[in-house]
Amino acid sequence: MRGFQRLPVNSYRTHHCAELRKSLVGQKVTLSGWVASRRDHGGLVFVDLRDREGLTQIVLDPQTLPAAHDLRSEFVIRVEGEVVPRPEGTVNSRLATGEVEVKALKLDVLNKSETPPYPLDEENVNEDLRLQYRYLDLRRPQMAHNLKLRHRVSKTVRDYLDEQGFLEIETPVLFKSTPEGAREYLVPSRSNPGLFFALPQSPQQFKQLLMVAGAEKYFQLARCFRDEDLRADRQPEFTQIDLEMSFIGREDIYCLIEGLLQRIWKTALNQDVKIPFERVTFYDAMDKYGTDKPDRRFGMELHDFTATFKSSGFKVFAGAVAAGGVVKAMNAKGLACATAGQIEQLTEHAKAAGAKGLAWIKVEGGTWKSPIVKFFSDAEKEALTRELKLEEGDLVLFAADQWSAACEVLGKLRLIVAGMLQKMEKLTLPKNVFDFFWVVDFPLIHFDAEAQRHMASHHPFTAPVAEDLPLLESEPTKVRGQHYDIVLNGVELGGGSIRIHQPDVQRKLFEGIFKIPKEIAESRFGYLIRALGFGAPPPHGGIALGLDRLVAILCGAESIRDVIAFPKNARAQDLMTGSPAEVEPRQLRELRIQTEIKALTTP
Repeated sequence: MRGFQRLPVNSYRTHHCAELRKSLVGQKVTLSGWVASRRDHGGLVFVDLRDREGLTQIVLDPQTLPAAHDLRSEFVIRVEGEVVPRPEGTVNSRLATGEVEVKALKLDVLNKSETPPYPLDEENVNEDLRLQYRYLDLRRPQMAHNLKLRHRVSKTVRDYLDEQGFLEIETPVLFKSTPEGAREYLVPSRSNPGLFFALPQSPQQFKQLLMVAGAEKYFQLARCFRDEDLRADRQPEFTQIDLEMSFIGREDIYCLIEGLLQRIWKTALNQDVKIPFERVTFYDAMDKYGTDKPDRRFGMELHDFTATFKSSGFKVFAGAVAAGGVVKAMNAKGLACATAGQIEQLTEHAKAAGAKGLAWIKVEGGTWKSPIVKFFSDAEKEALTRELKLEEGDLVLFAADQWSAACEVLGKLRLIVAGMLQKMEKLTLPKNVFDFFWVVDFPLIHFDAEAQRHMASHHPFTAPVAEDLPLLESEPTKVRGQHYDIVLNGVELGGGSIRIHQPDVQRKLFEGIFKIPKEIAESRFGYLIRALGFGAPPPHGGIALGLDRLVAILCGAESIRDVIAFPKNARAQDLMTGSPAEVEPRQLRELRIQTEIKALTTP
C-alpha cells in the first residue's frame, strides 16, 4: 500500500487499517475508523475496523473493555493495541491484513451511529436509496476505491500536461447562452433584471479566446452542464479533460492524447497501451458497424449487397436500390434460435431506429426460413452464403434504405443482438482488452430535415478539410471537417477538432451555410469573430475527454454515477439534499421571475 507522510503528533492513529502486516507483530498501534462488522464469540468480541484504506480485525475482551458489548455498525472508534499473528487456521487470504489482528488494550467510542438504512456490505441495494444516503454509500470499499482512482487519474492528467508545457487556466462558469447546441441551464441575474447567464456546455469559446490571447497550451478539468435527458453515461453536470493548443495539426493532438491515455492506463491499471492508435474514417466506421463509435471486440460486421439485389425479384430491396439507397445485412451467428417474440422485438427496435420493418432469414435444419426467401435467386443466395459465411444456426438481418439510415438501423440492432448472445453465453467479450482508435474525417455539415437548414455536425467552430473548401457552397454535406473522436470499446471517450481561425470563413458558415441571421450571429458570437480578426494562431485546436466516463471504464463501473461523489439520479434529482426544490417567493421577486406552475415535489 502507498505510504503516508506521518503527522508530527496524532493521538488518533499511528497506522491506517490496511497497513498492518506480519512485520509489525509485537508493535503497539493506534487505529481509528468505523465498525464495519461486529461478531460476539462468547468471551471475545471481534470487530472489522474500516477506514478509507481498508480493514483490520480487532480482538476485544469485554472483561477489560466492557464498551465492546455496546459497539454497533458504523460506530466511530479508536483502538490502541498490539499487532499479533492470527491463530493457525484463521488467516484470511482475501484480506491484505489477513495474517494479523490487533489485540485491543484500549477502546474509545468517538461517536455513535444510528442503524444504517441498509447493510453497507450488501451489493444489490436500490440505487435511489444509495443516493439518498450517499455519505454512507461512499464508505463502501468499492466506492472509496473509485474516488481514489479518480484522484490518481486527475493527478496523472495534470502531471502529464504540465510536462508537455500546458497551463491550467480556469474559465467562467457563468457564461452567455448559445442555444445552437444542447439545452442549457439558465441563471437569472439579479443585478440585471430580465437578463440571464447560462452554465457552459463546454469551455469551447473561451479556450479559443485563450489561443488568440497567446496562451498556446491550455487545459483544465472543466465542469460542464447540459439540461438533457439522462442515461448511464450522462449527468446534468460532468467533468471534461479540456485542452487547446496553438500552431499544431491533427497529428499533434493524436500524439498528445495517445501519450496521455498510455500514462493513465499504466498508472491506474499497470497495463501497457500500444501506440499509435489506428485511424478509422467516419465512412468506414458507419459502413462496417453502423455507428461512429463501434465496439470492435466482436465481429458481426455489416456487408453491402446493393449490387447483388439491384435487380432482385424481392421488390423491397430492388426498390430501395432504385431510389438511390443500399441493401446491407449482418450475420448474427448462433441466433437462429430467436423466438417469434424476440424477432418481433428486433423489428420494433428497427422501426424505432427509422426502418419500415425488418427482413430476416434463419438458417435452421439445413434450410433457410423466412417469408422473403422465395423471392431470392440462386445467385443471390450464393452471394449471401459466401459474404456472410452462413452456416447452421445463423440469423441474417437486413436493412434497405438510404446509406446512413440503413447503417444506423443495423448498427443499433448489432448491439442489441450482441447483448442477446451474451445472455445466451454464445458471445463473450474479451476481458482486459482495450481497443483504442481514432475516428476521423467526419462530415462538417449535415442537413436537418426538421429545421430545414444545414447545421454543424460537431460544432460551428470546426475547420473544414482544406481540399474540401471548394465544395462549401455547392455541396456542403460533402465537406469533411477536421474533427476527430477517440473511441474505446464502443465508447466515445472524447472528441475535438482543429478550429476555424479566419473571421471571414466563420461568418460564411454562420450566415451563408447555417442561415443564422446576421444580427443573431453577431449577438451570440460577435466577440469571438472579432477576436479571430486580431491574429488568431493558425492552426489551433483541441479536444475534450470525458473524465467521468474514462474513470468508469477503468473502475469497471456500469454507470458514471459510481465514480462521481455526489451525482444526480436518472431524473436529474439530488435525493440526498432534495433538490431541485422550491424557493422563497422573496427570491423570485428579487429576480423579477414569475412562475406559472409550482415545482414538482420529489417523489
